[in-house]
Amino acid sequence: MSLTLDSSLEEALGATPAKTLDRAFGLTSVGDLLSHYPRRYADPGELTPIRELPLGETVTIVAEVLSSSARAMRNRRGAMVDVVIGDGIGKMSLTFFAKNLGAAKWRSEDLAVGRRGVFSGKVGEFNGVTQFAHPEYELFDDEDAARRRADARAAVLIPIYPATASLQTWQIAKFVGRVLDAVEDVPEPLSAEVRAREELLTAREAIEQIHRPKTRNDIDPAVRTLRMHEALTLQTALLQQRDAVRSLSATARPAKPGGLLERFDAVLPYSLTPDQQTVGEQVAADLVGAWPMNRLVQGEVGSGKTLVALRAMLQVAESGGQAALIAPTEVLAGQHLRSITKMLGPQLAPLVMPTLLTGQMPAADRRKAALRVASGQALIVVGTHALLGEKTTFADLGLVVVDEQHRFGVEQREALRAKGSSPHALVLTATPIPRTVAMTVFGDLDTSVIRTMPKGRAGIESFVAPLAEHPGWFNRVWERAAEEIAQGRQVFAVCAAIDTAKKTAESGEQLAPQPEGASGPRWGVVQLDEALATHPRLGGLRRAVLHGKMPSDEKDAVMQAFARGEIDLLLATTVIEVGVDVPNASTMIVLDADRFGVSQLHQLRGRVGRGGVPGLCLLVTEAEEGSVARERVDAVAATLDGFALAEVDLELRGEGDVLGSAQAGVRSSLKLLRVVKDSRLIVKARELAEFILAEDPDLEANPGLKSAIMRRVSDEDRAALAKN
Repeated sequence: MSLTLDSSLEEALGATPAKTLDRAFGLTSVGDLLSHYPRRYADPGELTPIRELPLGETVTIVAEVLSSSARAMRNRRGAMVDVVIGDGIGKMSLTFFAKNLGAAKWRSEDLAVGRRGVFSGKVGEFNGVTQFAHPEYELFDDEDAARRRADARAAVLIPIYPATASLQTWQIAKFVGRVLDAVEDVPEPLSAEVRAREELLTAREAIEQIHRPKTRNDIDPAVRTLRMHEALTLQTALLQQRDAVRSLSATARPAKPGGLLERFDAVLPYSLTPDQQTVGEQVAADLVGAWPMNRLVQGEVGSGKTLVALRAMLQVAESGGQAALIAPTEVLAGQHLRSITKMLGPQLAPLVMPTLLTGQMPAADRRKAALRVASGQALIVVGTHALLGEKTTFADLGLVVVDEQHRFGVEQREALRAKGSSPHALVLTATPIPRTVAMTVFGDLDTSVIRTMPKGRAGIESFVAPLAEHPGWFNRVWERAAEEIAQGRQVFAVCAAIDTAKKTAESGEQLAPQPEGASGPRWGVVQLDEALATHPRLGGLRRAVLHGKMPSDEKDAVMQAFARGEIDLLLATTVIEVGVDVPNASTMIVLDADRFGVSQLHQLRGRVGRGGVPGLCLLVTEAEEGSVARERVDAVAATLDGFALAEVDLELRGEGDVLGSAQAGVRSSLKLLRVVKDSRLIVKARELAEFILAEDPDLEANPGLKSAIMRRVSDEDRAALAKN
């Protein structure tokens, strides 16, 4: 049987294996399976006999299961699996812990007596017996055992694949071997000239060597080649998408002398910062260009992105076009509307009629707002996902502004954009994005950055309150809050949960990853409110609670009361993370700060120090010094530079999390490519993709690259790219 990379796994392996691979990893084609790369390799030629295993070191051995049993633990919940393995000379024990006896029995049955495999772990000792605790292992099936033992003696590397309980690494290796033997033609994404210049392998050699290396020297050239394939494939797809947008016709939206934009600028009580001027000029030029604007504006918290967006909205409004600003939360949408109305002032606001449209508005108000939007009376529309509803129509949608892009899914953004005829698109984010991430995820957008901050900001001081070392500091945090309130200022206190007793949190909340076995956050908004009710200095002050599960009108009422200075202490979840602007708020207290990511903490901190009042941020954590969780918190306290923090975030968390769930399709394309480590490669791939597309826009002369894009960038991925 002859296969291609596009052959289905059902054709290649049969219905049952194909279904198993699809269910476990979403693999449906031969190309998908061959892109499921080993995560490491066992090296039998360097295996250590059990009797000579060095304590404290991580080693790999080939052995046979001699005994296996499961039992419930006596003194605590859970179960345990005890296994004894031997290599014909010595014996050692394996210990596994499980949540319950059923899971332990499954593990014991998997490690049945007589099964052989490769075991890898850190060597320990218990009661004088050598042991591995929770080792990784690869079991050989009966048919394969003799060949694998022969491979081990011949020092052939054994690939260890990402696996599941139902699909073990040895099974994946067997499937990969079968399709590798049957695949004849592997299209070549790179020209012979590029391969020679970069010292890369052919596509066939790279796939063969990454799955069946003879020595460790075979692995690195294969990985380098396949990383280049990934980078070039993704960058070419992004540039194709950019060119597709540029092939569309756009309605030019020029500013007119004496028009809305000029009148707005004339009454602004302050001057634009240099970066606001530069980005404003870029946006203004885009709005009169031949194709729709597709621009990402990055800016620090409080740098004035909303002002840049409003000026663009007014330029579009001058020709009767409508602008829709979509925000991720009702609180933020309401805040944007009030902020925009205030900036426009009583002379200009009636001319553009800023209108709020959200899902939780009273039905009568919603109908009235929808009518304004449909008739074209409202030239500036602010809302949440309610703007995407089928019943919401626009008279002439000319500009889509997406605030906090990373909080909003790609399908939702595209649904809004489809309501106009090739409208211009402006994406705002206060989460600084490292250059290579921006190039990888937003490579089809033109990018602008606002770094300079408006004058008159008093600045923010940040401190960590490390309760693991100084438990007494918890009381001092609240004393500090009372001192600020006594001076007429206001305080935020943010929790990672709504109610820890009921284990409720904000829907879709992306908290920082926690160590295995870690308990949930200590503080919820409900618990904090109860605790502070009896505090000698804070109990009698004006206190309010705010979280995402409250009714929309109640949330809005609380936020407006806080903005008017009628509330001293606001206890909230991350519903106040972005966009909330209360100049008199001086202090941000974040409880369980280690539960949040770096960018989240930076966003929260940006809620204070926005006026002439100095800002104070207190990051309360019980994370131990030296832990990754504590590193995140310490990093935020050490600098106010969001762009520096973005790099730290990327290093601590990896690009998988940084790219975010809204980019899931794109993220799944990154098999070997790493946007930090491979930054130079990504830049090189971008330049190569630009050169190729300039010479060959339809890739007719580059069929290997064209097929790689069709294969690696699926329809779903293309949708994700198209909707950025």
